[in-house]
Amino acid sequence: MPVTAPTSPPDALREQALAVLCLSDPAVKAEATHALWQGVVNQHDPVALEKALAPQLALRPPALPLPGRPDRPELVPPMQVPHRSPYTNEGLAALLHAIAHIEFNAINLALDAVWRFPGMPSDFYRDWLRVAAEEATHFGLLREHLQSLGHDYGDFPAHDGLWEMCVKTQDDITARMALVPRTLEARGLDATPLIQARLRKVGTPAALRAVEILDRILRDEIGHVAIGNRWYGWLCARQGLDPLAHYRTLARTHHAPRLKPPFNDAARREAGFSQQELDYLLGA
Repeated sequence: MPVTAPTSPPDALREQALAVLCLSDPAVKAEATHALWQGVVNQHDPVALEKALAPQLALRPPALPLPGRPDRPELVPPMQVPHRSPYTNEGLAALLHAIAHIEFNAINLALDAVWRFPGMPSDFYRDWLRVAAEEATHFGLLREHLQSLGHDYGDFPAHDGLWEMCVKTQDDITARMALVPRTLEARGLDATPLIQARLRKVGTPAALRAVEILDRILRDEIGHVAIGNRWYGWLCARQGLDPLAHYRTLARTHHAPRLKPPFNDAARREAGFSQQELDYLLGA
């Protein structure tokens, strides 16, 4: 699909994305994210949309640090997040919680892309608002299932790796597109089928419901990574950069995690990775 000429959306829209990013209550943030996206889809005028969002945005404390998030879960280094067997109710809940935490962070990442980077084509903002809304749907599905197991979001410790990369790339939109959707989020394309295989072995109704939710997430995430690939390629072309060579530079500069096989080649191809890029992953 061709990219439209670079134009910023109304300032009110970017300010609304920032306001939603600042919300700390997960349910309120998800609801406001959906409202923001529906406002764009239905071409609501920014003033009317602001009025529709008013009940949620009224809950935003002043000068809240980014991103807005609840007091729990406790954030710990990745190696301190305990691993539990999904064959137990507690272990399955902990696994669902870890994925829900990724999806909650993904809402924040998409909203951050909307407000932080001005002067991009209008399609850029529409793409990332849609991603934010889909991530909010994923979070809602996972939280509902987590609650069915007697737990809730915040009950288990989690780590902050996704947002840390967001901060590292806050001054470079090309690095953001390269290292968040195309690297950290693309890892989900590789990991999800492996998680689903484990859950199928567990075989309980709760585990199989989790497999169904992950099917939905995987389908959507292929599209999200494709959006990252699209805008990374567009930015490299605009700057006269070789995408693969520049990716290597960005990965070193920002200490991106080393990606390890197995890779979901079919999903990555569907998301727009070239054979050259897939070969690079195997040799990285």
